[in-house]
Amino acid sequence: MGVLFKTEKRRESGVEQKNPGLSGMGINPTLNDILLFLNRIAPLPMAEDWDNPGLQVGDLSLKVRKILTSLDPDLSVVREASARKAELILTHHPLIFRSISSVNRKIYPGDVIFEACEAGIAIVALHTNLDMAQGGINDMLASLFQLKNVEVLQKNPVHLLSGLGRIGDLPVSEPLFSFAQRIKPLLGTELLAMSGSNDKRVKRVAVVGGSGGNLVPLAFEMNADVLITGDVSHHDALRARSLGLALIDAGHFQTEKTAFALFANRLKELINQEGWDVVVETYEEERNPLQWI
Repeated sequence: MGVLFKTEKRRESGVEQKNPGLSGMGINPTLNDILLFLNRIAPLPMAEDWDNPGLQVGDLSLKVRKILTSLDPDLSVVREASARKAELILTHHPLIFRSISSVNRKIYPGDVIFEACEAGIAIVALHTNLDMAQGGINDMLASLFQLKNVEVLQKNPVHLLSGLGRIGDLPVSEPLFSFAQRIKPLLGTELLAMSGSNDKRVKRVAVVGGSGGNLVPLAFEMNADVLITGDVSHHDALRARSLGLALIDAGHFQTEKTAFALFANRLKELINQEGWDVVVETYEEERNPLQWI
């Protein structure tokens, strides 16, 4: 078991370039097989330059029988994976974002690295590459809100059918306030921050999982009535108000946790199509590190 520290030029994330898939019922793929499979779903070159998706901790020869999905890689999910006998934790947020000069067992991410290695558990992240990919985080949100005529909000110059955010139309327009109230249970939250008149009619909806306040101008240019995202800054809210664009800040955690859980359901189907004997479970007990009071 080892830890992989990647640099910008190691975009393959340590994957051995072998057969891109296996077939036949009852087969347990290796971690390397899983990485190749995930790279077909959310190619690593789609990720932002500052990002570090892919293998975080693991042995490429490890046989995978169970995957536990979680938004974040922390000690609680490692211990849960160990209790459930999962060999792989698949997260949205990377454990290692940038180069580290030491691994301290008592300080994050060193504590997670140590415990994962000792338990023989691999950790893999699908981050901005999954945000961009078709069928990824933002497509999950567009589907959750039942948007029609869905388009990419910010197109990727290399992968034109993919990109950051999605924009589409509600089946029928509705007042902003009632729309915001309606999506609360969809996102599993009781609290939202909203900017805009309660009775403003909304039909064209832009969605960006995580942090998307910087896309306010683009959402306006693409004729969105409302942008749903998280981590909206004061200045982004002021800009949206000046443009007449409604904003719903549903939180970084809640938008991505909800979408990643929906992606996990899709992952089960895709793994089944590979003919692999791999169970996919979701860590439902994960909690937002920030508490609203």
